[in-house]
Amino acid sequence: MSANNRRMSGKKGAQVGSGGNRRRALEGKGPTPPAEMRKGHAKQRAAQAKARHAQGGARPQRRTGGRSTSELVVGRNPVFEALRDGVPASTLYVQQFIDNDERVREALQLATERGNINLMEAPRPELDRMTNGLNHQGLVLQVPPYEYAHPEDLTQAAYDQQEDPLIVALDGVTDPRNLGAVVRSVSAFGGHGVVVPERRAAGMTAGAWKTSAGTAARTPVARATNLTRTLEAYKKAGITVVGLAADGEADLGDLDALQGPVAIVIGSEGKGLSRLVGETCDLRVRIPMPGGAESLNAGVAAGIVLYEAARRRA
Repeated sequence: MSANNRRMSGKKGAQVGSGGNRRRALEGKGPTPPAEMRKGHAKQRAAQAKARHAQGGARPQRRTGGRSTSELVVGRNPVFEALRDGVPASTLYVQQFIDNDERVREALQLATERGNINLMEAPRPELDRMTNGLNHQGLVLQVPPYEYAHPEDLTQAAYDQQEDPLIVALDGVTDPRNLGAVVRSVSAFGGHGVVVPERRAAGMTAGAWKTSAGTAARTPVARATNLTRTLEAYKKAGITVVGLAADGEADLGDLDALQGPVAIVIGSEGKGLSRLVGETCDLRVRIPMPGGAESLNAGVAAGIVLYEAARRRA
């Protein structure tokens, strides 16, 4: 067999060859194009989104993320603290013939000073019915439904201000106080809003309003029917989606994406990011913790990342 092969290879005449493909394969393909010119790269998506906005493309009609249900704050101390901390309220119900102690007087004074809260006197049985028998102590404050923004409103507001979007999305965070702390950090470090899922997640309750220390009045919270689809839409709009994870492939200090349009996804303290959300992220990063702590709550993690983003953007 080998002898036949040798005789055939020594045969005169045309031979089947590579047609020069091997030589061309060895030739260089030139310098690597910049990220903005590489198809599918996050920076290219961002550049295309900016170009569309600069060309004055048709702006979609504003869609809201829906409204929550109204909420009742019950009890003298909770009502006073909600009024003191600026929680929005529509009506203060006061029990007939109530003992007029210091907390009652202070709550009435705060409600009167606001000027936009209705004061209603009601018999005790009526307040018992309203609160399902809770110990209301003669004071009930009605908090109106919160009107959520649509996730697209957050990016539109950023571009209207000639800024790259800086958004925080929460995945599985169920404590309203954590949501309020995140809203406060977003406001402090120049972010453009917070996105929360519609189900199995904290909403803008009176507790979230209190923890936000009033910043919820100027920092929008958007509600997403499906968080994964919302993040995919952000990616198509040129926004880099970054997930925080203890096993992330990069450190926060190495994250150049914070200088451009970015959505930071923070999971719950116990479970972290859900599988689908984690797979949707462009990359996952970790916050170095030399002290050995395994995790941070959402409010603390958001503050650290947003500070780093603000520092890089300054």
